[in-house]
Amino acid sequence: MAVSQSKPFGLWPSPISPEFMSGAIRLEDVQIDEDGTVVWLESADGKTQLMAQSGIDAPRSLAPGFKVGGSVGYGGGDFTIRGGKAVFASKNRLYSVGLMGGQPTPFTPEFGEMASPVISPNGQYALFISSIDRADCLAMVKMDGSKWPVKLASGADFYMQPVWHPNGNAVAWIEWDHPNMPWDGCRLMLGELVDDSNLRYQQIDGGPAEAVFQPVFSPDGHYLVYARADGNDDVLILLDLETLQKRTLAKGKCLIEPAWIQGLRSIAWDPGSTSVYYLVNTNNKRSLERISLATGQVTATNVAPYSWIKQIDCAKDGSLVFIAANPQTPDRVVKLNPNGSLQVLKRSTPENIPDDYLQDPQPIEWKAPDGSVVHGLYYAPRSPHFTSPGLPPAVISIHGGPTSARVWEHNSQSIFFTSRGFAYLEVNHRGSSGYGRDYMYSLRKNWGKLDVEDAAGGAAALGELGLADKGRIAIMGGSAGGYTVLNSLIHYPAIFKVGINFYGVANLFDFLIGTHKFEERYNDSLVGTLPEAAEKFKAWSPIFHADKITNPVAIFQGEIDKVVPRDHSDQIVTVLKTNHVPHIYRLYEGEGHGFRKAQTIADFYNNINQFLLTYLLF
Repeated sequence: MAVSQSKPFGLWPSPISPEFMSGAIRLEDVQIDEDGTVVWLESADGKTQLMAQSGIDAPRSLAPGFKVGGSVGYGGGDFTIRGGKAVFASKNRLYSVGLMGGQPTPFTPEFGEMASPVISPNGQYALFISSIDRADCLAMVKMDGSKWPVKLASGADFYMQPVWHPNGNAVAWIEWDHPNMPWDGCRLMLGELVDDSNLRYQQIDGGPAEAVFQPVFSPDGHYLVYARADGNDDVLILLDLETLQKRTLAKGKCLIEPAWIQGLRSIAWDPGSTSVYYLVNTNNKRSLERISLATGQVTATNVAPYSWIKQIDCAKDGSLVFIAANPQTPDRVVKLNPNGSLQVLKRSTPENIPDDYLQDPQPIEWKAPDGSVVHGLYYAPRSPHFTSPGLPPAVISIHGGPTSARVWEHNSQSIFFTSRGFAYLEVNHRGSSGYGRDYMYSLRKNWGKLDVEDAAGGAAALGELGLADKGRIAIMGGSAGGYTVLNSLIHYPAIFKVGINFYGVANLFDFLIGTHKFEERYNDSLVGTLPEAAEKFKAWSPIFHADKITNPVAIFQGEIDKVVPRDHSDQIVTVLKTNHVPHIYRLYEGEGHGFRKAQTIADFYNNINQFLLTYLLF
């Protein structure tokens, strides 16, 4: 057994290199066809592959050389499968390809942006979401390419989650309008096809202040099931399509997933239309439950050892597929067979990190100035080879969104830091999802204030609990998290010794006109509307107070970021240069909002490590 050596925190040699961090595969989605063929989307080093696996055959790429991906908003809704075919979005076109092989064939013209294709039951048509010159719609096209796509529904600002009725004559979808985000309020629509270019439809549920999520028709065509907000909780609703009567099937704190992207799925019917599977989020651990329509009995489905699963889909034989992880296990494509056994179809990494570096996070809580309870996930320094006396330096991580959360899944970033001797705290500040809608809505009109208070409170809690050296705390975050980083350095310079900001929002005024359509009215709920909220916009925009930043800052930015354009980072760096504040700035060519290239990711972590060694430890 190896004897631990004493070495200062932060200087422990680690097997988790920057190159290791750049090598993981991102597993985006997984679906299962009627014959049991499983198809998933994976990406690495900026490239994507649509993979299929049947029976005991090895996985194969269905579209080599294609950049598969939906392009509406943040993306998602990349592909669909049915009856031995896959349809996928790539570079503003839809393509079809056989699951057993063949060349992908385009069947739409090359224009606009596309996402969330779904194949009709007879295999002749595809529904999809289209966005052309900022005008979104629900569209349909013949898959033989003989006709141009037609608009079935338009007039709303946004559309997502289209689905076919099993008879092929009806469809359902979600739509919403500015200034809402889909988790704030949206509409569930149900339509009947009059012919192959006209749709008669009506609103079934939802509204400006009521969120609905993921409609799914039962295989027998009798019902539609979906999730709906209900106060602090969410409910699972069953709609009888003959009578249009609604029935509450189940209730839980977090059944609705904030729909940042197209194509999210947390509900699935069993093949006999007798029960429904759904995911339940409890304090950002996910479980899979099944409810019987006849008895209302809820059964927990055993998915151990996984604590976070997503993108569930059910096959004709009752098999389930999903992407699964836990703190020790990176994302996997997993199949749950009818006999209850779990089969791993794809791993996102080699899973070769020694167990001695892995750990479950420790949930911690602290009180905000107004007495509210704030949540965080803490990871202690961990190495089988090194120990240190005293308290460790800490990295406090702020998630993006801000309507997002850190959850009980594998977090290689936490291991990158803890294996080197840093403590690591993920702050799920007020406004985060996973703790009920009241907690999520508490950030409204307070973005730039409460998130910053909670970041400072998390740092203070680490000191009070004896978990970190309060004089050596770094704050780190990207996008909305980077916004919190900059504001924290401005308002709490004595708490945070250094900051790490990647593509963070710096100017709320610019964000209104410079970001993409999906988020251009997000500030209405998070901060307020102009001109009434102009003082808030100025008070909470880091660029107007950047002169107060005196601690070292590392800034990273994608050159072609369309969500938070590079001007935000450029403006902050100009102030830092003028004031001679120690900083580094890395602008990555060809990168957008979130880094994808292996070389970029390795450089990112290399620079962060050197930055902390230079400015945090000593």
